[in-house]
Amino acid sequence: MAENDTATPEAGTTQPQRPRMQVVAQYVRDLSFENVALMKGARIEGTPQMQVQVALDANKRGENLYEVITKVKVESKAGDVVVFLLELDYAGQFKVENIPDAQLHPYLLIECPRMTFPYVRRVIGDVTRDGGFPPLNLDNIDFLALYQQDLARRQAAQQAQGGNGSAQA
Repeated sequence: MAENDTATPEAGTTQPQRPRMQVVAQYVRDLSFENVALMKGARIEGTPQMQVQVALDANKRGENLYEVITKVKVESKAGDVVVFLLELDYAGQFKVENIPDAQLHPYLLIECPRMTFPYVRRVIGDVTRDGGFPPLNLDNIDFLALYQQDLARRQAAQQAQGGNGSAQA
């Protein structure tokens, strides 16, 4: 007779819990849009170039509750003329359970922004369109690569601080 997979485990044994993540809330935390060229009456010649910077931040807000903020800064320039500036801090609150402490930091800064990114993209598209420009549709962001780049940058900074040539035993 086959064993029942739903049977309770024997006393003293524990089965690992499956990781769980729930989006509790998401919202625009801070938003700034400046139509610089129009305010200064500057002429826009040529196709503006966009510079997009993305940063992430995570904060604990309660037991198993975390706020993850995607910070996007967009600067549009045509030659030396700044066309517009956009800064968006978009936050999500997430209830995260059964994630080992060693994996929590990457989970918060990779998986959580993936969940909110479509809304970040929509807000930026709407704001640029409402600001008098064609909607800016951001390309997908590889949050894993972004996390790895930030980790490498931090490690290099630590080595530069402690890399004065002295060896310790």
